[in-house]
Amino acid sequence: MPSFDVVSEVDWQEVRNAVDQANREISNRYDFKGSDARVEHSEGSLTVYADDEFQVGQAVDILHNKLAKRKVDLQHLDARDVETVGGGKARQDIEIRHGISQDLGKKIIKLIKGTKWKVQASIQGDQVRVSGKKRDDLQQVISLLRDGKLGVPLQFVNFRD
Repeated sequence: MPSFDVVSEVDWQEVRNAVDQANREISNRYDFKGSDARVEHSEGSLTVYADDEFQVGQAVDILHNKLAKRKVDLQHLDARDVETVGGGKARQDIEIRHGISQDLGKKIIKLIKGTKWKVQASIQGDQVRVSGKKRDDLQQVISLLRDGKLGVPLQFVNFRD
């Protein structure tokens, strides 16, 4: 019985490379000379530090540009508000969403079951497995989920006949 998995994965190596490139550009730009602007990468999140809110916005724009060039979907990013920290500095935390949450998995299953196609969908950890008798039904489900506008970039992996 043919099946495939719906996942939402981030290429962590590309994120690390984009952060390194953004830091390199920030250190070389004239408008950041003499400031302590930087982007730090920790487990599952990014933190942008700068002297004020405007510079934080500029650094985030550089980061978005570098991530987009490395083909990391910007829908993975969940930016928090800019906050001021001691010494007149500012920072912004950006969470990187990866995996499919239980709520999103239920939403995907409800969307698939609403079509009345002869496919089954089940949540398995942080992915959704879709199986059916016909390959054409599975391809219809893939196109449905691509057009679904779920707010999270989805990948379709592990297609088996």
